[in-house]
Amino acid sequence: MKEPDDQDPERERPNRSKSEDRSSRSHAKVLEDAIDQTLTEGDESYFEDDDSDMEDKEGSTSSNEEDYLESGKTSQEPPAPVEEEEEEIEKKISESFFYDYTDLVAAPLVTPDSGIPLDLLTLQHSFGYDCRKRANLQLIDSNSMIYIAGNHLIFLNFKTKEQSYLRSCSGEGIGAIAVHPHKTYFTVAEKGHFPNIIIYEYPSLRPYRILRNGTENAYAYIDFNDTGTLLASVGCYPDYTLTIWNWKDEKPVLRKKAFSQDVFKVTFNPEDDEQLTTSGSGHIKFWEMALTFTGLKLQGLLGRFGKTSTTDIEGYIELPDGKVLSGSEWGNMLLWEGSLIKVELCRTGMKYCHNGPINQIMLDEGEVITAGSDGCVRIWDFETIDTADVIDDSGLLEIEPINELVVDKNVKIFSMIKMDEVGSNFWLAQDANGAIWKLDLSFSNITQDPECLFSFHSGPIEALAVSPVTYLMATTALDCTVRIYDFSSKNFLTQMKFKQGGTVLIWVPQMISYSGAQICVGFEDGVVRILELYDPKGVMVFAGRKKILDADLCLRHVFKPHTAEVTALAYDRDGEILATGSKDQTVFFFEVEKNYKPIGYINTPGPVCQLIWSTKFHSKSTLLIFCENGYVLETPYPAVEEGPDHDVVSYEIHELCMKCFHFSSIKSKILRSMEIERRQKLKEEKEMIKQERKRMLIEDLGEEKANELLAQEEEEIEEEEEPLPAIFIPPIPSPILCGFYSEPGKFWVSLGGYDSGFLYHCEFPPYDKNSDFKTQKDEPFDFCILENTEDNPIHTITFSINQTMMFCGMRNGAIRVYILDYKDILLKTLKNYWHFSMHDNNYGCVKGISTSFDDRFLVTVGADSNIFVFNLFSELELQETIKAKVPSPRLGIETETIPEDIEDPKAYSIENARRKREYDKLMKEVQEIKTKKKENIKVLRNQFLHFLVMNKELPTHMQFKRTDFDIDSKIRADINKNTAHKIQQVEKELAWDKEKHDLGLKKLQRRFRDPLENDTVIVHAIKSDHTITSYRLVKPSKYFKLKRSSLAERRQSKFERFEKEGPGKKDSQKDTAGSISIQEESIIDKGKKFRPKTLSEIMIENQIEKIRKLIHKAEKAQLKILQRKKEWEELYKSKPDDDYEDPKDVQAIKEAQTYMGDFNLKTAADYKIPEHMRINAAKKEEELGQLDSLVYRKKRHMNKCIISLRDLKLAVVEEIQCLIQELKTIHSTLHLSKHLPIPQVPQIYPDEIPEKRFQYDEETLVKFKQKQMKSEGEKLEQGRQSSSLSTGGGFLKLSSGKDGYPTTRDSLSRSSKASYGLGLDILKTMEFEKTEPTEVELEITKRDEVKHLYMQQYLSDRIQELITTFDAELHLLRHQKLKLDTQMKLSDLHHVTLFQEMLLLKNFEKQENILQERVNFLDKEEQDMQVRTERSNTDIFYSRRKKFSKWKINETLKEMDEKKNEINTLLEQEKALYVGFQTALGENNKFANFLMKVLKKKIKRAKKKEVEGDADEDEESESSSEDESSLESDEDESGSEDEVFDDSICPTNCNPALFELALQLREKRLDIEEALVEEKKIVDNLKKEYDTLSKKSSQQLSMGLSTGKSCGSKSERSRGSTGGLSEGEAAATE
Repeated sequence: MKEPDDQDPERERPNRSKSEDRSSRSHAKVLEDAIDQTLTEGDESYFEDDDSDMEDKEGSTSSNEEDYLESGKTSQEPPAPVEEEEEEIEKKISESFFYDYTDLVAAPLVTPDSGIPLDLLTLQHSFGYDCRKRANLQLIDSNSMIYIAGNHLIFLNFKTKEQSYLRSCSGEGIGAIAVHPHKTYFTVAEKGHFPNIIIYEYPSLRPYRILRNGTENAYAYIDFNDTGTLLASVGCYPDYTLTIWNWKDEKPVLRKKAFSQDVFKVTFNPEDDEQLTTSGSGHIKFWEMALTFTGLKLQGLLGRFGKTSTTDIEGYIELPDGKVLSGSEWGNMLLWEGSLIKVELCRTGMKYCHNGPINQIMLDEGEVITAGSDGCVRIWDFETIDTADVIDDSGLLEIEPINELVVDKNVKIFSMIKMDEVGSNFWLAQDANGAIWKLDLSFSNITQDPECLFSFHSGPIEALAVSPVTYLMATTALDCTVRIYDFSSKNFLTQMKFKQGGTVLIWVPQMISYSGAQICVGFEDGVVRILELYDPKGVMVFAGRKKILDADLCLRHVFKPHTAEVTALAYDRDGEILATGSKDQTVFFFEVEKNYKPIGYINTPGPVCQLIWSTKFHSKSTLLIFCENGYVLETPYPAVEEGPDHDVVSYEIHELCMKCFHFSSIKSKILRSMEIERRQKLKEEKEMIKQERKRMLIEDLGEEKANELLAQEEEEIEEEEEPLPAIFIPPIPSPILCGFYSEPGKFWVSLGGYDSGFLYHCEFPPYDKNSDFKTQKDEPFDFCILENTEDNPIHTITFSINQTMMFCGMRNGAIRVYILDYKDILLKTLKNYWHFSMHDNNYGCVKGISTSFDDRFLVTVGADSNIFVFNLFSELELQETIKAKVPSPRLGIETETIPEDIEDPKAYSIENARRKREYDKLMKEVQEIKTKKKENIKVLRNQFLHFLVMNKELPTHMQFKRTDFDIDSKIRADINKNTAHKIQQVEKELAWDKEKHDLGLKKLQRRFRDPLENDTVIVHAIKSDHTITSYRLVKPSKYFKLKRSSLAERRQSKFERFEKEGPGKKDSQKDTAGSISIQEESIIDKGKKFRPKTLSEIMIENQIEKIRKLIHKAEKAQLKILQRKKEWEELYKSKPDDDYEDPKDVQAIKEAQTYMGDFNLKTAADYKIPEHMRINAAKKEEELGQLDSLVYRKKRHMNKCIISLRDLKLAVVEEIQCLIQELKTIHSTLHLSKHLPIPQVPQIYPDEIPEKRFQYDEETLVKFKQKQMKSEGEKLEQGRQSSSLSTGGGFLKLSSGKDGYPTTRDSLSRSSKASYGLGLDILKTMEFEKTEPTEVELEITKRDEVKHLYMQQYLSDRIQELITTFDAELHLLRHQKLKLDTQMKLSDLHHVTLFQEMLLLKNFEKQENILQERVNFLDKEEQDMQVRTERSNTDIFYSRRKKFSKWKINETLKEMDEKKNEINTLLEQEKALYVGFQTALGENNKFANFLMKVLKKKIKRAKKKEVEGDADEDEESESSSEDESSLESDEDESGSEDEVFDDSICPTNCNPALFELALQLREKRLDIEEALVEEKKIVDNLKKEYDTLSKKSSQQLSMGLSTGKSCGSKSERSRGSTGGLSEGEAAATE
């Protein structure tokens, strides 16, 4: 199938022949036809949309041939014979052929008969560089680079910094450039309507080849293959055509649409020229030149991003093995294999390879080099990238660069190219932020730092200003720089960088700065800065100064008059006032003499785009203000007020008599009047023709007949006139672009949009104070037509000094110069002009244009970042060396203080700062009033409180009630009501947030808290650092419920076997297990029963415990005797009879007798797994559930033990607190020397009681509030804190005493009672007066002292015993948990194994089910086959014969089809032969009939060998045709000729080459006819054979049907009697 862009070769040739026959009839035409056939022969993929496009291409080709012939004559080559030259041209274009550059290059457009010289402007130098254009930096030799600058190609020697230029041939710009691998040619791809690609020879710069019709509007990228024999190009919108060129023959090899969006780049694979890659907006595509049955085709495979985000791809590289490595917008590298992403490469830690897009990737010396927008160049290992592969589901692979180079801050590398320096690794880098760098990537000890070779503006250049005294110019752009150039000596002097981009710039007039040293610059944040330029060589040199430049800039003044970007600046004619305009719709005035003191501002009806003061020829100084939205204002000179302005509230000027002109479109009226004038002229011409005809008719026929005839003609010719163009006014006003004064009160203006194409002359209406600008509509009173500016309006205008030339900067980057009469401000002579494209035609709008102070130079700046300097045509020759003089520094400039700059873009403007000051002043006054009122209220409040105190001092019956002091009771009620209402409103406002957070909390609880059965509890030892941690137990899984009905029958798991096996015997294991369980139960019992006891309770309980043990021992012995008797009785009862046989033993003996000696091994072929030993997914799930349940039970039991141990610790701590309290009480009765140290209370850690983590009580909240407010109740707070600490933490909520947890209140009550009992005795003894003790009292005191010493020692020992016992319990349980941890790890591994086995079993069951279904289906088929066997035996013979006959018939049909195809091929070859011969004859050939007869003559000849015949058929089978009827008609016509002629002799004046061609083609025709005869014979034989086989198959079918029916009835009868055929009958049937 043909691709949409492919050409039909058979359709191409007739079209070409027709277009050629219309061109000329000379002998040179034959030569041109031969060239044309040579250029188009074999071009199968060359496509054309229609015949008109083909004719255009033919025209371009013919012009190419004429140039070829002319250049051949001028090259002084020796003439050759015509026949030899024709043969040479048919092969290829001569390698020595060059085009004439002067015939190709675009020349300026000059008005005819105007006398304007073509070299009115001559390019002197280019200071700009389009740094954001892709691949706009190429190395042409070791010292020179080339880059595109608008409509020019710049050759820059980066060592001498000299420039040379090559102009665009289309005049509409240059799209892309490329350099041949051998550096002997370079390519320039133009822009325009079907632009050309011109290959120039280097260094002669002569056009060598021209490639035509490769795209519709512009080329985006071009690239040579590695050998330089092919060139690939890709177009821009709208066609995006990818073309492969054989550029030396100027022929397209292949062509196809690359993509439906922007394509950035196309390259050949260095290892394989048949593979290409394109990339662009959101895509990458891989191409291959494939040889198909229709010819060579371009086959593209679009890259699929898959899970990776779609990205624009700027840089990529083809790897040697066919893979492609590309960049991405986020900075990672993508490795493509086929059309899929194999892996995404990033840096370690999931960092991006670059912080931003990767713009270029190179492969150099076995290393991968990447350059990114982050200003970094990184080197990567090629082997690591080439062998990279995905290691996880993320699709990312982490690698690290070998080396990296950070070029500089604010650097955005767009492209790089390697320099041809032997023994070094230097690269040139294109910086998208306006620079060209030289980089050393050798990464050695002597590696050089990055060197900035050239620096330029980046992005559109916004403004231009030229010095009024010398050859200096200043430019500014949105790249935040102001640059100074010496355009006479072609040098860049200095620059100054700011925080915000510059938008407008003017040079301060000489009357303000006599030396021309000051520049006024407006910025996009509304700031205006006055800069001073000086020569730093004249400044006193300070120590430590590095390098002295030729010029320098310093900040002189800075102020911020606007809140939006400044768009216009203008000094009045006397230099006293500076006016600034902005997009904030204001114009601000400053008094220059008083250091730019603000005068005031006026508001405008639209954003300001231009300001112009009236010239000295005007009587009054007025300011002309142009607004973008169609308003033009004229304001007089503002009044300057003397004195300070501190009391001024605002700078706005109200009483200013402004005139306004609101532009109303008249373009439709102009076009209407022009149409009326054209029709009037046409009518006058027709009337003149009519009168002349009437006069002639009167002379010939007479007046009456003439009038009648004319009347009849008028009736017949009467036509309806077309309606005139309608009056149209655009709904959105056309934007004003620029303008200038013509006379006082009058001005010219240029507009864009609908009203472009004219210059309008306007006049202000008289001033009316009450007029409304918005409702005002004004029309120009005159206009000038501008040719070819309908869609290309004038953007900026300037005049020469003597007003004889008007320089216009156009939207499409062109420069237009109008020649005027002297002082023709009214533009009456605006007719003759010089027009030439300089900047880029698409985005190179001229932003500024200016002449030098002496009109010798013209400077232009554009939105394409280019700055061009031109020499103006003059009869006076310029001096060879002109250098601008930089102003000398002022005296004391080095000691002046630099004003503080405004760097914050949000800083207040002058007006806003003034308003803010007034607002602050007002707020200060209001605050003072508030303060006074508050003081008065305070005084009244104090008086009221004094009255309340006085009221309390009165007797009760005389006191007033509190409500009696209320002036109005409703006031308090209203206040309370309002407060409640506000609280309700706040609750309503927060209701949604409250509900949202409640739901979020519930979700978190359901997700993380509810599934938990036990949280982690960490119990700490008291003396040591040992801890024991409980299991974080989640609720059982879904497998937990899967249990077998009989647990006794299941097999034991590995984990259970591991538990039962061990170093000791089973009995010892049982004993140890029993002891462990007993210990665990004892721990639990201890946790439940352990409670703090008082001293009396301990003594009583000791006695009770002894008695209880004796009783328990006796009861246990009695119970044991009774239980032994009961067991003996049961044993005697269960004694079997003497002849009793166990059923299990009987069954076992029976099985042993049956299967004795039958040992069926698992490896045996007939071994079948018993049903109870078979494992399936359900059983495995059950086993998994049993394992989960066992693990769950073990962990839950251990958690219970740990929690019980925790409870034991809480009880121990509580008892120790009680004991310590008793110790303190005993210490109060003993002497200090006999005190034992009080042990510390063990600490309860928060992680031991995690369930109380979020519990709190009112006491906690009160304490927190008291702590925050720093109240006076500090002692009370400490008491509460100590009581809270005794409960295990002040932040905990008091326990309720449930679930075995000890309650702290009970212990406290007991301890308080005990302490109260002991303290009461002490208090009672202290109540009596002190007297001398008696002997009895002394004895009692001694006894009490001994008792207290004993109790002190006992309590201390008891505390140590409690601590030691608890630690021992923790160590024992910790040892058990360690063993359990080991078992849990093994169970986890076993769990993983069981789960994997379950998955395998599920897969096996699926396969087994499928196989079982197949087995069942086959069994069913087998049964059906047995039923049908007898019936089928009778049909086998006939079915085989039937199959054979069908096969034979099909084979015959296939062979017939093949032969028919061969016949059609031969017929197409014969037709192609006739068509080719007709094309070679051409039109109007007088020997055409004779040569056709020679070709068609039938002759007899000897038969050739089969081998030769086959070879000829193979050669002729290459051509193709579509028609067959035309060939047959030609044969009939040739056969009907009866004329006898001699075909052995060529007639005179006949072309011998054509005669020989006719004879050769006749031989080929005869070969084809012979082959046709042979093929037709074979087809006839095959038809006969087919008919015979068809008859036989029909007879066999009828016989088989009848036989089958009889056999079927017999078999049914025999089946009914005997059940089927016997073996003998079946054999006989077979």
